[in-house]
Amino acid sequence: MPLNFFLIQLVLFTSGFLLVQAARLPRGWQIVTVILLTVLGVSWAIAPNWAGVISGLVWLVLFLLPSMGATRVNRLVSQERYRAARQLAIVVKWLHPADGMVEYPRLLRGLELGQQGRLEESQQWLQSLQSDTTPMGRMATMLAFRLNADWVGLVNWMDQAVPEPIRVRELGLAIAYLRAQGELGHLNELLQGLATMEQASQHRRSPLLLNTARLYALAFCGQVEAVKLLLQGELSIFAPHTQQFWIATAELMAGRTAIAHSLLQDFRPDRDRPLQLAVEWRLRMSAIDPLRVLTDSARQQVNQLKTTVMQESRYSGWGALRQKRGYVTYSLIALNVLVFGWATFKGGTDDIEVLYNLGALVPEDVLAGQGWRLLTALFLHAGWLHLGANMLGLLVFGSLVEASLGRRKFLLCYFWSGIGSMLTVTAFGLLTQSFGQLTVGASGAVLGLVGAEAAIQFKGWRLEKAQIARDRLRLIVLILLLQIISDFITPQVSIIGHLSGMILGFLAGLVLFRTGREK
Repeated sequence: MPLNFFLIQLVLFTSGFLLVQAARLPRGWQIVTVILLTVLGVSWAIAPNWAGVISGLVWLVLFLLPSMGATRVNRLVSQERYRAARQLAIVVKWLHPADGMVEYPRLLRGLELGQQGRLEESQQWLQSLQSDTTPMGRMATMLAFRLNADWVGLVNWMDQAVPEPIRVRELGLAIAYLRAQGELGHLNELLQGLATMEQASQHRRSPLLLNTARLYALAFCGQVEAVKLLLQGELSIFAPHTQQFWIATAELMAGRTAIAHSLLQDFRPDRDRPLQLAVEWRLRMSAIDPLRVLTDSARQQVNQLKTTVMQESRYSGWGALRQKRGYVTYSLIALNVLVFGWATFKGGTDDIEVLYNLGALVPEDVLAGQGWRLLTALFLHAGWLHLGANMLGLLVFGSLVEASLGRRKFLLCYFWSGIGSMLTVTAFGLLTQSFGQLTVGASGAVLGLVGAEAAIQFKGWRLEKAQIARDRLRLIVLILLLQIISDFITPQVSIIGHLSGMILGFLAGLVLFRTGREK
């Protein structure tokens, strides 16, 4: 596939994905989508042979680098590495100056000073940003209360100065408000606020923020195992002392005071004054029996929340990936790369004769008894773009499917889809008398893994009514539709091989995966 054509597809697919997700994205990313499509359209009209390269460079600067940078900043903040987050945010704000990124480094400076124990300087820094009329200003005010563990002041300020629609819409404020309710022992209000936040943010859901809110609710309701499950998943990026703090909170609310106090007294940081204040507050906090405080509807909500957390651990891939590394996936990638290197050494991966001699699929040769080509063709690729695209798909979906199915079933699914797709290509080639046509690549096997992941999410949705499975199934269907569109507009692509791989993988996933109900 020519690089220019590949980059055009990349920009189109990225823009299409952003348009589909437009309702969930901040305005800045919507602007980026318009710019990408405009640059692609203008460059195509003026210089079509360079349209991919031009729009690809814009995609790199306006989409890839800012999105990777913003993700890294958020991860650093979650790990409480505020100095590194601030330094990176300074760079990101120049690439993506919308959505509050311009003021964000200043806010992170306030958090950094607070973490260093310089609370007066931190408060002064945050005060310079405080305002009740802007999102960043409200965030600065909230943080000023949070750094001092002033939960009463935080609740009073938000009740008086922040209208409820804003309190729900701005997730950072919503989460802080929920924590404050829990710190004050208002468990029913905490759970009611969580339900409102989940409903209001369902079209712009941030898994990290949503699971942080769930962590607060479960911890203050004494659900120790569910808290640990959350901290093994997406919240595993939290700093170790933060994880220990919330496990201790859950233990305290579960009535195991001695265990909770032991965990809390294990760390008394010398410099992190806000954390020290939070620990001191927790040590003074009396255990509340959730069973006596919660209403019947609130208890049902807690039970449903525990079920949701277990389902998301199973179908989001986080829990399984932490417990089972994708060693078979990594081995397959390494084998493909080694074969690619060998083909390059033998004369080049674009040389038809080299590919044929190394085992490319030719239908009539398979019929003549060279059935081994059904397997060897899976490890050959025509060019580095072909290899890179397949290995990226294998890395992402292979890791997920291997974690869900286990190594043996994963290998069975991979080769069932890959060899089955090659066999389908062979049958179709003989049927249409397409003699002499070579087919190479792991695409059928990789798309089989995408199909298997779709089957896993489908079973989770149908049998366990897991919302996370339904949402991920929709995303996978979108990916498969984009792949089919790409196949129709890309020359020299085996549409039959890709479609058969998807179908075979889906069938394998249905048979091999067992839900919680089936186990």
